[in-house]
Amino acid sequence: MPRYMSITLEKRGVSCVAELLDKDAPRTCEAVWQALPQVGPVHHAKYARNEVYTMVPRFAGTEPGQENPTVTPIPGDVVYFSFDGGMLDREFKEEKQLDELPGVIDLAIFYGRNNLLLNGDVGWVPGNVYGSIVENLGPFAEACNDVWRSGSVGETLRYERHSG
Repeated sequence: MPRYMSITLEKRGVSCVAELLDKDAPRTCEAVWQALPQVGPVHHAKYARNEVYTMVPRFAGTEPGQENPTVTPIPGDVVYFSFDGGMLDREFKEEKQLDELPGVIDLAIFYGRNNLLLNGDVGWVPGNVYGSIVENLGPFAEACNDVWRSGSVGETLRYERHSG
């Protein structure tokens, strides 16, 4: 039976529904599912292009490791990244109030085309594609683009189990 989660930009009042890709990324899906709900400040990517994300403390007892990886996510991809503390520079950690954590989980949504996960400091940054948006991608993408244009201040990104 498929599992679904709702992803919401709370201040903008826009949600989408993503199907978990249990067959392609079973460890990642289970780790995220067991940790829902997750919520945090939304950020828009600077280099990856059409991406919004939130960073949260690590939640899996055992990190799922790499599965169903990509460096070229497509619109509707829901992606999991695990970053060790050393991967994040000091200013970034302080800005995100993450300076005390050994690492973070980046929960990301890609809402448009032509994304490339290449970091100039470290190279390729593959992420686990564990979900695919199946409802309301268009309006959600418009709201994500507004995060880029208007700013993310005060906006939160919420992931929760979808019940219907």
